[in-house]
Amino acid sequence: MISFPNAKINLGLYITEKRPDRFHNLESVFVPVGWTDVLEILPAEETSFRSSGIPIPGDASTNLCLKAYESLKKDFSLPPVWIHLHKVVPIGAGLGGGSSDAAFTLKMLNELFDLKLTNDQLEAYARPLGSDCAFFIRNEAKFCSGKGDEFSEIMLNLAGKSIILIYPNIHSSTAEAYAGITPKAAPTDWQEVLQQSVDTWKDVIHNDFETSLFPLYPTLEQLKQQLYEAGASYASMSGSGSTVFGIFDNDIPDGLGMGYTCWKGKL
Repeated sequence: MISFPNAKINLGLYITEKRPDRFHNLESVFVPVGWTDVLEILPAEETSFRSSGIPIPGDASTNLCLKAYESLKKDFSLPPVWIHLHKVVPIGAGLGGGSSDAAFTLKMLNELFDLKLTNDQLEAYARPLGSDCAFFIRNEAKFCSGKGDEFSEIMLNLAGKSIILIYPNIHSSTAEAYAGITPKAAPTDWQEVLQQSVDTWKDVIHNDFETSLFPLYPTLEQLKQQLYEAGASYASMSGSGSTVFGIFDNDIPDGLGMGYTCWKGKL
């Protein structure tokens, strides 16, 4: 069985509170995009994992796909599987690529072995794997709160819009992203703002992590400005960086993002 775990972007991101467990509560809108990895899972004589494409740091035995398999194996008599991940979505880029791989592993195993798990049950398995993982079970635009794993419906229509994601090969750390962040209530009425024209969002939807990372990595701020100069209706850094994206009413201008790792498509 083969699937294509996709990335996501954040429309805005506000750090609203520090939790007793040392994590942070946030508010954001997650939107799936079509930049994908390739994931194959087959029955095998013994369980193994291998990857190709972008090198994945760390020991293969700790990969989230294997952790997803092991989390289900605790409760079900799963046979051994062979997992092959071809990594395309940049790592540590604010796009949730690793979380998506894990969530798609859960969904594929559910289908492959007819476990009959509901989406709610799959989300429960996904949450301990990572804050973004549960989002990719339903894989639909959602208002996200808590650690990024509590979801509410949101009215959002981006049909026909074009988007470009630019990854400038900068790996920003989570510690850098949180440095200087003071948690505070989100100033945005999400339902109201997202019903307005996209070109009004730049004045009211903000990613708090830009405050920390733009001074450290001026290229990120420059890319955001270039997207606006090229005609983007809205541009922002996604998640904790360092991918910057732009939403356009029409086709993406030629040459935009040249020299960087990019993906262009429709929303």
